[in-house]
Amino acid sequence: VVAGILLAGVFVSLVVLGVLDPSPLQRSVAQSDPVETLFQAFTTAIITGVTLVVTLNQLVLSQELGAVGDQRERMEGAMAFREDVEQVLDSPVSPPEPSAFLQALIDESRSRADALADEVSDSGDEEFRREVQQFADNLEENASEVSDRLDEVEFGSYHMLSAVLDFNYSWKIFTARRLHSEGGAALTEEADAAFEDLEDVLEFFGPAREHFKTLYFQWELVDLSRSMLYSAVPALVVAVGMILYYDALAVTGATFGVSNDILVTSLAVTVAVVPFMLLLSFILRIATVAKRTLSIGPF
Repeated sequence: VVAGILLAGVFVSLVVLGVLDPSPLQRSVAQSDPVETLFQAFTTAIITGVTLVVTLNQLVLSQELGAVGDQRERMEGAMAFREDVEQVLDSPVSPPEPSAFLQALIDESRSRADALADEVSDSGDEEFRREVQQFADNLEENASEVSDRLDEVEFGSYHMLSAVLDFNYSWKIFTARRLHSEGGAALTEEADAAFEDLEDVLEFFGPAREHFKTLYFQWELVDLSRSMLYSAVPALVVAVGMILYYDALAVTGATFGVSNDILVTSLAVTVAVVPFMLLLSFILRIATVAKRTLSIGPF
């Protein structure tokens, strides 16, 4: 969608400029050959750009390659993390799908927030009790909204990452630790344990989300490489075709009051910049997600 909007903007802008240009394209072609010069540059840019992007992506993805010992360490780390989460969830096996895994952690945090509010409901400090109840209510509301958005969401789509980005676990950890500290010695053993239980499950959500974000970035880079390769072929054919066969002087007539040579040239330019616009849209999304998740934990 983003790439399509950008491409439509390029096409419309070139057509408008062509209509407003006091020197018609036919006259410019007769005096020099701006079209051929332009598409010669496009041909070089397409080949060079696609080669660089694919090469850089392969360098990033090469981190997935390694000796069997390295792969075993990764496996052991992943299984150890899942086992720790299973203890927190009190479940024999944690969900295998990323969306369901994160959803389970979010639902557990909602349950523990509710339990925390119950444990401090008898506190003599009315202000503290009100703050804890407000914190629990806000957490439950946010958790319910995010959990609903994660229903039946497949990994690889932006919808999953978009949903979990809206669960501000880091602020919840900070607030829980602050309230826990303020309660201090006045807390009962049950209330103290309830705070620790909630903090534990929130602290597991952070590395889980970062792990799936990393996998998502790698997924996106693979899709970017494929999209660049698929779009580069027609873009290159159009660019070379415009150099070898296009003659603006031979394109006569007009469509909706716009000279056909302007329309054809504008359309060819739009097709030639498709790889670049795809690159722009992918990087824009990856950079936006990265900016929102630069740090882990309550910073």
